[in-house]
Amino acid sequence: MNEIFLDTETTGLSFRDNHKIVEIACIETKDLIPTKKIFHKLINPQRDMPNEAFKIHGHSSDLLKTKETFDKVADSFLAFIENKKIIIHNASFDLGFLNHELGLLNKNKIKSENVVDSLSLARSKYPGTSNSLDGLCRKFNIDLSRRDKHNALLDCELLREVYINILDVKEPKLIFTNSNTNNFATDSNTKKVQYSQKVIKANELEASRHKIFMSKEFKKNNY
Repeated sequence: MNEIFLDTETTGLSFRDNHKIVEIACIETKDLIPTKKIFHKLINPQRDMPNEAFKIHGHSSDLLKTKETFDKVADSFLAFIENKKIIIHNASFDLGFLNHELGLLNKNKIKSENVVDSLSLARSKYPGTSNSLDGLCRKFNIDLSRRDKHNALLDCELLREVYINILDVKEPKLIFTNSNTNNFATDSNTKKVQYSQKVIKANELEASRHKIFMSKEFKKNNY
């Protein structure tokens, strides 16, 4: 079974308050190696964009009003994730929004048994520490220099690296051409690249701040 790394961006924290999805990104992998198949859509939420959300992801109302609405992309989205294991960080948030939108369209909802929540895995393995995507990237020494704002597609890429480290498995070897590291190749003369597997243990200060982080900072860092 192939895997899907999935992330969304929204207008706010709860679909119950009429907040909507504005971006969906999915990266397909096989044995955690990208297949180069990607689903990525900006979505017209048909409502205003709160300033707090705009500061997080940078998607303005003017930009989004030119995009397709969710009902126009739902079928292609469902086809892309069909029969695949779905990996999401803080899955209850994204599934809440996605299944709410799918329910309004009388479409099949995403079943929880097909989903792996990397946040739950991280909390079990690293209790008392920051387990936001940013926090885990710092823990595993994963480059965050491109993440000046939340971006669903970039967050899927980061999540794949984080997930590999959470599982504590060896990074699959990616075969790149020497001239373009975005193109996969099978040439015997190409270079094999591996990510660092360095793990940084939590210190006492991180542990002491855990309760404060979970109650005040978690929502801000994870929607």
